[in-house]
Amino acid sequence: GCGSLAWAEIARRTLNCNWKIFMAISLTNAAAERVRSYLENRDKALGLRLGVTETGCSGYSYVINYAEEIADDDVVFEDKGVTVVVTPEALQLIDGTEVDFVKNGLNEAFSFRNPNIKGECGCGESFNV
Repeated sequence: GCGSLAWAEIARRTLNCNWKIFMAISLTNAAAERVRSYLENRDKALGLRLGVTETGCSGYSYVINYAEEIADDDVVFEDKGVTVVVTPEALQLIDGTEVDFVKNGLNEAFSFRNPNIKGECGCGESFNV
């Protein structure tokens, strides 16, 4: 294991204990407001959990949930008063991503600007790196 790490060092931890400075996951004001308003109504939610799953027409798609616990190997970021929790495996694919919350007519959804992607499918829900 990596041993115990100071809070400030958690955001630089990787799976094999090599050190790398991550660009971090950030939120737009709209996304931060949406998450904060939701978290106020959920007692157990600690923040936003952002991940990926292998699927979709381009290889990966985003998974967004509310974090009810933080595992020892999770990487934790803080932006605009919101805690963002990511597994080290997912972070390799989404490091530097900005999360937005977009309202378009009756539809509203989180959207993602990921600097690592080499291609996205037309639906914008999956990507490859």
